[in-house]
Amino acid sequence: MTSKIEFIDLKSQYAALRETIDARIQRVLDHGQYIMGPEVRELEERLESLTGAKHCITVASGTEALLIALMALDIQPGDEVITTPFTFVATAEVIVLRGATPVFVDIQPDTCNIDPNLIEAAITPRTRAIMPVSLYGQPADMDEINAIAAKHGLPVIEDAAQSFGATYKGRKSCNLSTIGCTSFFPSKPLGCYGDGGAIFTSDDALAKAMREIRVHGQERRYYHARIGVGGRMDTVQCAIVLAKLTHFEAEIERRLASGERYLESLRDVPALQLPAVRHDRNCVWGQFTIQVGERDAVLDRLSARGIPTAVHYPVPLHQQPAYRDLCRIASGGVGNAEKVADSVISLPMHAYLSAEVQNRVVSAVRDVVR
Repeated sequence: MTSKIEFIDLKSQYAALRETIDARIQRVLDHGQYIMGPEVRELEERLESLTGAKHCITVASGTEALLIALMALDIQPGDEVITTPFTFVATAEVIVLRGATPVFVDIQPDTCNIDPNLIEAAITPRTRAIMPVSLYGQPADMDEINAIAAKHGLPVIEDAAQSFGATYKGRKSCNLSTIGCTSFFPSKPLGCYGDGGAIFTSDDALAKAMREIRVHGQERRYYHARIGVGGRMDTVQCAIVLAKLTHFEAEIERRLASGERYLESLRDVPALQLPAVRHDRNCVWGQFTIQVGERDAVLDRLSARGIPTAVHYPVPLHQQPAYRDLCRIASGGVGNAEKVADSVISLPMHAYLSAEVQNRVVSAVRDVVR
């Protein structure tokens, strides 16, 4: 009997890291500091070292990371933030929660990241920030984006929820712009066992503001210097991420190898469009996402063969009912985003994806994509 294929295999990861994870959790249970315990700062220091950013602020989720970043930048009602419509909803959600307007710029059809060549034309006197998304695990064109932002005096927030651990021109994702935000949702390249996230910056003033915002704007105990949120990452989740960090670099290498196997094994299938990875960066494959015609039929045929899939993402944000009247679409439209939303399929991808299982996935894809 053929074993079930997991889309993301957290059970195998836990089996491999059980002793380290259990010991880290037990340490928290023993000291009992469940909120802002010593593991919180220990994790922040480890992540500062890993990314090269001067400051890391752990927070309750990747969404909270983006929201706190916008609050620290004092994004206000009536402001505009330039971003991509082809991403998880949290990217636009936090902009709207601040009363600002998401301005959607189209994507590159091969990487699905925001097209930097279209950003400058979308800037208006109301623009206050640019928020590129490093989608599927590959950093966006951050140098080009940063240059445009510098020309116009704008901060850049990298939404790196899927790209933690990726490298861009020798630097780490989350340390490529004014602020970097990531997620430790369980399915991410580095995940906890609940919600969690982190913010990175090398700007001292922004770091101070974001640390205060995450604890209800508190400058010192019961003294609130600014408006804030309850945005702390709890100690147990920090402990879990600390345990996983011991194998993170090895897991990234496995992800890179699995991504390369997919690319090599599917490169000659003419009906597929494979994701492109630029030569000056890597992709940690938060998702491995292909593009096909007649997607629904392909999904059905893969499901019949026991291949789990997902669609990231079927409806671009400007077409979502909650956002279509609260956004602005840049001149020229977002035709690429609309097209890829109709064709993307994500295949199983995780650090414990064996060659045998991957061969089964590849064989099924080759058989059903016509």
